[in-house]
Amino acid sequence: MTPGTVDPALRARNLRTLALLAALFIVPLALAFFTYYGTSWRPIGSVNHGELISPPRPLPASALPAVLPAPAAADRLFRDKWTLVYVGDGGCPQECQQALYVMRQTRLSLNNDMTRVARVFLATAGCCARELLGREHPGLVVVDASGGAAQALLAQFPAADREHTLYVVDPLGNLMMRYDARANPRGLLDDLRKLLRLSHIG
Repeated sequence: MTPGTVDPALRARNLRTLALLAALFIVPLALAFFTYYGTSWRPIGSVNHGELISPPRPLPASALPAVLPAPAAADRLFRDKWTLVYVGDGGCPQECQQALYVMRQTRLSLNNDMTRVARVFLATAGCCARELLGREHPGLVVVDASGGAAQALLAQFPAADREHTLYVVDPLGNLMMRYDARANPRGLLDDLRKLLRLSHIG
């Protein structure tokens, strides 16, 4: 071997080392690319059981009268906790009762985390079936949203099929998801558990 030439064995070893280093960087990237684009798996933004409201809608501050659990000004609505919301007639017909039942049972199923979730019923008319709501749904915050002062707040909730819809509001007061109250409530429960696990607020 003359000066300035490279031992073929050494060159081959160097090429193998270079190839191994390249593989250490390229293979994980390729696997991530394939996982995202080439399979049915998707990240959290698209595996929700409900419907994302995008962009989230900040709910305006309001001082609407809370009828239950005790008459008061509901000035801390949608703050500090995750909130399940139902919007409907205060007389609470059958579809309302079904939605509130799902809200109650879902929260109870969270066990130790249930204190991180509030329940709010925005009664848009005929407020309210107090005896029924107080008996069947202790802890439910019922707000009289039948007056003009509630219109700015109600306008943030999509109007389509409200009577069969449950909404999720984050602890910063952003309306972010909606669910069909007639669907399997397991989906709502799974998503809430995921949100509570990942959340550092509320």
